[in-house]
Amino acid sequence: MKVLIVNGPNLNLLGKREPTIYGDASFEDYFKSLQKKYPKIELTYYQSNIEGELIDKLHEVGFSYDGIVLNAAAYTHTSVGIADAVKAIETPVIEVHISNVYNREEFRHHSYISPNASGIIVGMGLKGYDLAVQSFT
Repeated sequence: MKVLIVNGPNLNLLGKREPTIYGDASFEDYFKSLQKKYPKIELTYYQSNIEGELIDKLHEVGFSYDGIVLNAAAYTHTSVGIADAVKAIETPVIEVHISNVYNREEFRHHSYISPNASGIIVGMGLKGYDLAVQSFT
């Protein structure tokens, strides 16, 4: 089984950025723990701050992987392009948000991705990624 985790803009700063919202662990360290927890799953990770690169990655794996865990971050609320990419591919996508977006600014309450996702996990911290990976097993 092959599962890709895709993180969008500013998530490369996890562990440094707003630790009261996002925690103090880097995603790279957390990802290593996921790989250890799921040794039978080929887990890969991709992060970009650039919308087009995220779309290209979804296109690249969206017909050959078994699952995609997508945290599009701020692009969740602005990107019709990423939403269309999720809709266009065959691989199921679980949308994940570390924080509870519904407890934050109102503009974060709308997701262009959600209507095209197989599932949505919000507000569970980094554990949301674990839950999303579990959903593919």
